Order: sequence, then C-alpha cells, then structure tokens
Amino acid sequence: MYTIENIDILWMRHAITLANYASVMGEISVGAVLIKNNKLIGLGWNASIHQNDPSAHAEIIALRTGGKFLNNYRLLDTTLYVTLEPCIMCIGAIIHARIYRLVCGAKNNKIGYTTTYLKNMLQHPTKNHNISLTTGILEQECANQLNYFFKRQRNSRKNYKK
Repeated sequence: MYTIENIDILWMRHAITLANYASVMGEISVGAVLIKNNKLIGLGWNASIHQNDPSAHAEIIALRTGGKFLNNYRLLDTTLYVTLEPCIMCIGAIIHARIYRLVCGAKNNKIGYTTTYLKNMLQHPTKNHNISLTTGILEQECANQLNYFFKRQRNSRKNYKK
C-alpha cells in the first residue's frame, strides 16, 4: 500500500540519483525533482559551475523544467523534493512559483538557516500562499552524500597542492 511517506522516499531517492550526477560532474551534490499528480514534471541538479550561473541550483532548474512542461510559471499543486534545504534564493523562487509542498532531505547548516526559519519563510502570514513543508526524508543519506562530496573535494585540493 502506498503511503505519503513511501511516496516521499521514492521521489527523494530520485533526487539523490540526480545529486549523484551533479557530484560526478564536479558540482555540489544536490538534486531536485518536481512532481504533479505523482508524475515527474521537472528535475534538476546543481549546475552553477558548468553553466557559469550562480542561480543554477537544483531547485531553480527543476522549477524551470517544470514550468516549461506545464507551459506556466505558476506550478500549482506540485511538490518539490530536494536533497538539501534550499537557500534563500531558492526559497524565493519556490514561493513565487506557488509550489504546494516542499520536501527536504538534509538540513542546510552551512548557511545557518534552521528548519524553523525555513518554515517561517514558507508560511509567513503576509503571503497569500502557504507552502507545506516536510523535512528529514532520507536525511542521513542526503547528508552523507554531501559530506562525501566535500571530503573528496578537500582531498583533491590537498593532493593538488603536493
């Protein structure tokens, strides 16, 4: 039987696969998928380095591909799965796109945001649209993936300096 938790795990695993691809490409390993009616309509992985674009985060790319798929900049009734809690730029895009639900894997401790801060941004009373937030889906797996990526980066820099 399918439960919302099982579905969340399924789609987060897909986002993790995209994050792995980003890592292979030398990008920070973050992946995102955009879902509507349990169908994939958008996907993305970090590509800032290869695209020379500071806005080419996994979330932004998933929103862009989803908008093209729906032929609309409003992504109503969609769920965005992302392996890392979004940065403030991506939060703004998620709000403007009118995403219905955001599902996150690992916490974004590097930027200093907390899940409470993220929830406050997504559900602020001055907004006319509130976004449902679920955190911690495959959290350890997502965090391990990022930790492994950065460990590999540090080791390659050390070897390069030798």
